[in-house]
Amino acid sequence: MTIDDMLPSLEVCERARLSRDPRFDGRFFTAVVSTGIYCRPMCPAPAPKAENVSYYASAAAAEAAGYRPCLRCRPELAPGGGAWRRGDSRLARALKLIDEGVLAERPLAHLAERLSLSERQLRRLFVERLGATPSQVHGTRRLLFAKQLLTETRLPITEIALAAGFGSQRRFNAAFLDAYRIAPRELRGRSRAADGAATTLTLRLGYRPPYDFEAMLDFLRGRALPGIERVDASSYARVVGNLQQPGWLRVSAWPDGAHALRLELHGAATTKLLEIVTRLRRMFDLDADPYAIAEVLARDPRLAPLVERRPGLRLPSGWDGFEIAVRAVIGQRISVSAARTLTSRLVQRFGVALAEPFAPGLERLFPPPEALAEGDLDALGLTRARAAALRAMAAALLEGQVDFRVERSLEEFAARWVRLPGIGPWTAHYIALRGLGHPDALPAEDLIVQRSIAGPGARITAKALIARFEAIRPWRGYAVIQLWREAQLCAPAPARRAPRPRPSALGGSS
Repeated sequence: MTIDDMLPSLEVCERARLSRDPRFDGRFFTAVVSTGIYCRPMCPAPAPKAENVSYYASAAAAEAAGYRPCLRCRPELAPGGGAWRRGDSRLARALKLIDEGVLAERPLAHLAERLSLSERQLRRLFVERLGATPSQVHGTRRLLFAKQLLTETRLPITEIALAAGFGSQRRFNAAFLDAYRIAPRELRGRSRAADGAATTLTLRLGYRPPYDFEAMLDFLRGRALPGIERVDASSYARVVGNLQQPGWLRVSAWPDGAHALRLELHGAATTKLLEIVTRLRRMFDLDADPYAIAEVLARDPRLAPLVERRPGLRLPSGWDGFEIAVRAVIGQRISVSAARTLTSRLVQRFGVALAEPFAPGLERLFPPPEALAEGDLDALGLTRARAAALRAMAAALLEGQVDFRVERSLEEFAARWVRLPGIGPWTAHYIALRGLGHPDALPAEDLIVQRSIAGPGARITAKALIARFEAIRPWRGYAVIQLWREAQLCAPAPARRAPRPRPSALGGSS
């Protein structure tokens, strides 16, 4: 597949550009030859003539061709190329590693080695598929993030340089001016960022519509751990960082109805900003392409009506892989509420308490693997086998037997995890689904999924489910989320207990 195959057809690009269709945001970029500017398809500026327009599959490709990002539509807000970053292709794994900052401190040879490629093969793969080299993709990512911070925050430019991964303000100024032909200070002067407390940042996290944020909050609310997370009717909040520099964040819908979430970040280290944003984009699945996913899921007759009713469902990932792994082990064969209760006890015993709580419900950090590897897990209500599995899992992570490295294929990841005691295919795939946000993870032994596919009163086997879902790869994880959501909404409400009789004024019961 070449770069031409990654772009929609010329006719589709033209229609999307002229109609400013937000569904194509981030799927391609429009470059205007006469101005030297590249835009998102939904740019509000007057549409240029077709003969002056070129289309690029990525922002990095447009910048490699010499174009500068538009100041009106702000390409830095576009969601990532969901199709490129999902699944197990080498390109997808390479992009995930770049998102994790592999090229910030390591040479290209290190990235190539982790993907079992030569540097030449890796460069050719990127140029053929994205129209830019890995280094250009990495550089564009850093500069666009810096551009967002310059526009939306009042952070000092020195701190913005560090946040974007530059070793010094001088290097940042030179790279920014060379790429965008405007100095960072001049761009800052044109922005309308609101003044605010130095410890509070507000950033916009864009996505492609539709997005069912209510369903996302509903999923996270049922699993929120007191002390670490707090989910109300309109937002998700949690403690982040470490004991030396803790912070907290809140994610909510952008107030003006824009296709974006609002991130409020308090107290986090400047050098961790890009990592935090990257984690949240995975956690809230902001780079997904819902129409591409729905097109594949609709091949299955059971899934087609679900996707039609709820096209905006996303994969609700987790903040931290180890945290999700602990939840997965504890949650084996018990209800969500019971798993939450047991995990909350573990957090209260082993979680790291903050010197000063940020707010009610935001007062601890999730325990690290070291705390559980040798910890006394008695009196938590766990079975002996489950407690032993938690200790073994924590020790295996510390020893490097298992990990959350994004360059591993789903099959390799699951194979490593099922070697541990107490970890079966369901647990391994659940960890991949929510710990890595892997779109193709399939906990095929899940009872709800098996019954939902088979129909009323029946149940499909795990083997039969895997065979049936072969047709919807690489999006099987989205099928699981659809079926879980359907089961949740169709579950009967718990029966109300009859109220206790109250003594009446005459001494009897009313």
